[in-house]
Amino acid sequence: MSNNTVTTEKTAAGIGPVEGESLYNVDNPAPYIEAPRKRTKKTPRSTRGNFEMAAWLFMRLSGIVLVVLVIGHLLIQLVLDGGVSKIGFAFVAGRWASPFWQVWDLLMLWLAMLHGANGLRTVINDYAERANTRLWLKGLLYTATVFTILLGTLVIFTFDPNIR
Repeated sequence: MSNNTVTTEKTAAGIGPVEGESLYNVDNPAPYIEAPRKRTKKTPRSTRGNFEMAAWLFMRLSGIVLVVLVIGHLLIQLVLDGGVSKIGFAFVAGRWASPFWQVWDLLMLWLAMLHGANGLRTVINDYAERANTRLWLKGLLYTATVFTILLGTLVIFTFDPNIR
């Protein structure tokens, strides 16, 4: 009965005969995988506090708001207002004459750029192995993000429909 019990335990846990039986058993069914950059004694302690938690939360909340803004934008602009054929300079000029549409488009711009930059920052942190590479890539990312946000904000608020 003892032999039958052992066989049942292994089958119930989903573990059959595996090479290196000492690594895999009922108590340890999977191998341990080390983190990409393991902390050592030379690695400085992070002083950022809960920045990563705030960035994670921002991604979730901004994603929800972006879905509402973009789907609302598509429904109103393309479905209710007659489709793509009506979009032109005069159409945009008429929309941006209203502060409501200026704020709507500004929110989409800011949230999309910050959401995308935060996601790309995470990718850079995960895949750029050298600190110097991470520094340059994130510097380029932040520069492009700030430039795009400032230029887009300037265009939305200084748009002149009477331009010649």
